[in-house]
Amino acid sequence: MERTFLMIKPDGVQRGLIGEIVSRFEKKGLQLNAAKFMVISTELAETHYGEHKGKSFYEPLLKFITSGPVFAMVWSGDNIIALSRAMIGKTDAVEAFPGTIRSDFAIHTNFNLIHGSDSSENAEREIQLFFNENELVQFEHTIQRWI
Repeated sequence: MERTFLMIKPDGVQRGLIGEIVSRFEKKGLQLNAAKFMVISTELAETHYGEHKGKSFYEPLLKFITSGPVFAMVWSGDNIIALSRAMIGKTDAVEAFPGTIRSDFAIHTNFNLIHGSDSSENAEREIQLFFNENELVQFEHTIQRWI
């Protein structure tokens, strides 16, 4: 079973979409292992988005992601990284397929509601940035045999 890191960004929190977004992943049959409502420090944001340092959107991205609370989560399931990214949709809401989170709720690329890890390596790195091992809850998700 694979794990991934998902984070509802400040725009998703401010728009009251936490429940809607979490519900989509639950209805898909994926397992929530950790969640944290928090404000990201500048230092954590710089580490999290370090690969984008020097790009034109880096400073505005740091300002945005630290502008208000986020809802950080760890989810698990078979093929969860690919599945969650498909459910999230492309970064640009105009290019996102109908039915995805970004297509259904986002309008602008700068306010695209949710972050999802793009690889298993990044998922583990991001999980470790936002959560301690003792915050991750493992349990038998009994519906798995029906999915």
